[in-house]
Amino acid sequence: MIKDILEKSYIYENISDNLKEGFNWLKTNNLKEMPDGKYSIKNTEIYANIQTYETKDDALFEAHKDYIDIQYMINGEEVCGVDNYDHCTMATDYDKAKDIEFLNGSENADNYILRTGEFLVFFPQDAHKPAIKNKKNALVKKVVVKVHI
Repeated sequence: MIKDILEKSYIYENISDNLKEGFNWLKTNNLKEMPDGKYSIKNTEIYANIQTYETKDDALFEAHKDYIDIQYMINGEEVCGVDNYDHCTMATDYDKAKDIEFLNGSENADNYILRTGEFLVFFPQDAHKPAIKNKKNALVKKVVVKVHI
């Protein structure tokens, strides 16, 4: 897992060409003005989902096998739980078509606050539960860039 601000994404761009292209898309679009929806960046290799939603009290952890998530907060803040995949227990079977499975976290899970202008990168070993309220429910706008491994 990586947590940083978008202005420092250049530090991580050498991990993969697709990750670099995902960060470049975030930096070159006026995300605050873009409507919610799915945006193709590089066919099925890289795409983005912009979402506006209200944070919630709790959720299951999720994990992905085929894609890395870049979760960038356009406006607002939320708590994201993070746990090592190997410490979690399965809550649902893996859905290959949607590249997602839901998990129960362990007592070793950590919480991070994702604020406007910050991003979190989740790799397959990073079970994560985003969209959790920080003290009180709030409306947020966030984009998740899905980067094929």
